[in-house]
Amino acid sequence: MVQPTIEETRLSTEQAIQTYRTGARISDVDALVVDGFSVYYETDSGTVKACDDVTFTLKQGERFALVGESGSGKTTLAMGLMRLTRPPGHIAKGSATLNGRDLTTLSDEEMRKTRLSELALVPQGAMNSLNPVIDGILDHLGDDDESPTKDELDETVRDLLTRVGLRPGVARLFPHELSGGMKQRVAMAIGISLRPRLIVADEPTSALDVVVQRQIMQTLGRLQEGLDASIMLVGHDMGLVAQFADTIGVMYAGKLVEVGPVEEVFSDPKHPYTKLLIRSLPSLQEKREFLGIPGLPPQLIDLPVGCAFADRCPSRFEKCNEVTPQTQDLGGRRETACHLYGDEAKS
Repeated sequence: MVQPTIEETRLSTEQAIQTYRTGARISDVDALVVDGFSVYYETDSGTVKACDDVTFTLKQGERFALVGESGSGKTTLAMGLMRLTRPPGHIAKGSATLNGRDLTTLSDEEMRKTRLSELALVPQGAMNSLNPVIDGILDHLGDDDESPTKDELDETVRDLLTRVGLRPGVARLFPHELSGGMKQRVAMAIGISLRPRLIVADEPTSALDVVVQRQIMQTLGRLQEGLDASIMLVGHDMGLVAQFADTIGVMYAGKLVEVGPVEEVFSDPKHPYTKLLIRSLPSLQEKREFLGIPGLPPQLIDLPVGCAFADRCPSRFEKCNEVTPQTQDLGGRRETACHLYGDEAKS
C-alpha cells in the first residue's frame, strides 16, 4: 500500500495558508542530551517500566516531537525530564543533560529554580495549571536581584499576554472565564515568562478544534523562534507533527523505536510500528477503508521476551520473539530499534 505523503497529513485547515514555521534556526549546539533515561513505577505486582532506556539529542532551536499510542511513555518521559514524576514513580537510571547540567543530579531546590527559567512546561491540562505568572517571576529572583515594582510586574504580564495573542485585560479574569484556546495561551505566557531554553509542550492542542489548534501551534512556533529556544512536543496528531516538527521520535511500550528528520520518517519509515502509524492516517487523495493497528500494546508490567511489538508486527520473524532489538544507527540522524536493520539483521 502506498504511504500517505507528508502533504496528505496536513490539517484540513492548513490548506492554502502559511505553515507553522517561518524559518528554521537549528544550531549544532546540543541543548538536551538524554542518555539511557528510565522512569519506573514500583507496584505490589511488580515494576512498571513506563519509560525505559530512552536516548536522544535535541539541538538548540530544534523542534522534536514524540508520538505513539496512549500509554507508550511519551508523557512519562516529559514529566521525568521535568522531575515532576510522582511516587511510586521514580527515575531509575540514565541522565538528561540540559545546557551542560544533568537534571537527574540536581537537588530539589536547584531543580525548582531550573524550571521556568531554563526548562518550561506547557501542560495538557491548562485549567489546573494557571498559577499567577507573577508568583513564578518573584520566586526566581536571586538574592542580589532587586524586586520589581507592581507597575513593572503589571507591564510584564501585559507584555506576555500580548505576545501570545491575548488582550492585557485577560489578566483580570478567572480560569473558568477563559475558553480552551485562551487557557492554553495563558499557559504559554507562563512558560515563556523567564525566557527558557527548552519548552516541553505536552499535547498543547488536546481537546481543541482544528482551527484553534492551528492558532495555538502558530503561536507556540512564533514564541519559540523569538526565544531561539528548543521544543519537545508530545502529541498524538501525526498531521500536526508533520507540519510543526523538525525531528520525530516514535515511542512504543516505553522505548524509543525510531528517530529521524520528520520528512524522511514520513516518506520512508523504517520501523514496522512507524509504518503502521502512518498507514493509519486518512488519505486526501482516495477513498479507502480506515486502517488501524491490529492488537493492543503489551502490559508494561509484563513485557514479552524479545521485541515488545512482535505480536502486532507483520514483518516479525523468529528472532523477534527471542531477542530485544538494539538501536541501530542508520546515518543522517536516523535510528531504529528493529531486527530488520544493521547488525541485528545479519545474525
